Amino acid sequence: MNSVATFDQAIGFTITDRHARGRVVRIGPLLDEVLAAHAYPPPIERLVASALVLAALLGSTLKGAGGQLTLQAQTEHGVVSLLVADYKNGEVRGYAKFDGDRLAELGPDPTLFGLFGKGYLAITFDQALTGERYQGIVPLDGESLAQAAEHYFFQSEQIPSVIQIATRHDAGQGCVAAGMLLQHLPEGEVGRERLHVRHDHPEWEHVQALTATLSDAELTDEGLSLTDIVWRLFHEEKEIRVTEPTPLAKGCRCDLAHIRDVIGRFPISERADMADESGIISVDCAFCSRLFPLALDSFAES
Repeated sequence: MNSVATFDQAIGFTITDRHARGRVVRIGPLLDEVLAAHAYPPPIERLVASALVLAALLGSTLKGAGGQLTLQAQTEHGVVSLLVADYKNGEVRGYAKFDGDRLAELGPDPTLFGLFGKGYLAITFDQALTGERYQGIVPLDGESLAQAAEHYFFQSEQIPSVIQIATRHDAGQGCVAAGMLLQHLPEGEVGRERLHVRHDHPEWEHVQALTATLSDAELTDEGLSLTDIVWRLFHEEKEIRVTEPTPLAKGCRCDLAHIRDVIGRFPISERADMADESGIISVDCAFCSRLFPLALDSFAES
């Protein structure tokens, strides 16, 4: 296996004899690019980094170009009112809305409940090949975003899953975040019962036990490639099938031409209400913190 460190990539793998499949993601430069658009305090930086890794883990499982994965964590009264991340065609983006004053009261390492209170996690899969959309919503339970996602898969998909996400930001260096997703497959042919409905499931328990030995330091270690991580955990298995890496990039899809087209569809009176005293309509992209100014008189009279 390749020992060259990899950033901004996802790989998939299958452990055939254990009826398990997984993905590993590590992001670095693209994460710094996303975070550079915001002045997030450390707890929010870690939260957004985790959301981006989770979006890449789940989104890179989509088949066919054009599919999109969106995850949204939200609450009405929490310190973090909204957390959004999505994945499309290898591009990820995300942002968080939060109350800075209330966040400061929580200290340097707030819990997930401290950040959100009683919130919920919604995960939406838009399938490009079929045009179908599927969304599952679960409470934001657990000690981390990863545990909340595990709960989503168990409740909404009935797929036992293990998700581990780690972030690191050393002084004077960029931020690194990484994660592993491991799930079981139906045993044998399609239609056979899943392992978790049996009285015993040694294959899945074995894979879980091995995955539990993976440390956060290993996940974020730039000296280990993604394939090295898989090999360290499962090298004693008879067969491990690893996919080609999927490159990841920052993907804010704000576009001046698209924004102009959308605003242009509004009636003249509504566009006038959007403009300031100087006749400028300002559209703010929450993902990249860019402001797009559009002159009211630049639109055709329609």
